Amino acid sequence: MARDVISTCPVCEGELAITRLHCRSCGTALEGEFGVGRFGRLSREQLTLLESFLRSRGNLKDLERELGISYPTVRGRIEALLRALGLADGDEAAPDEPVEADAPIPTSDDDAGERRAILDRLARREISAEDAAEALRALGGA
Repeated sequence: MARDVISTCPVCEGELAITRLHCRSCGTALEGEFGVGRFGRLSREQLTLLESFLRSRGNLKDLERELGISYPTVRGRIEALLRALGLADGDEAAPDEPVEADAPIPTSDDDAGERRAILDRLARREISAEDAAEALRALGGA
């Protein structure tokens, strides 16, 4: 039975490397050090979000309904997913550079502006404290 590849060590949380590939059809085996790729480094939650995003064909309102979370939270999680994949605007990480799923995300002026917007919406009671906290967490803050 084939299982999903894990990318972090369950003991020390270090990055795991794949060292052997085997063809079930012809028996060929390759040995070396292989990476899991950018998608293999995503957390289960990030993969679930990506699958939901694809299922909704990128429609954030549909994604909001499917996940049962607010629109700002969806946007924040999508932004965090883009950063984890090295696809965010102005991302300094190389596309194939390892990114830990739970690594702190450096803040930028854009993040500060997004944080202010979230807090302003909270002050105007447009979103709940829980939604604001979730959106801030998705930005990698507080």
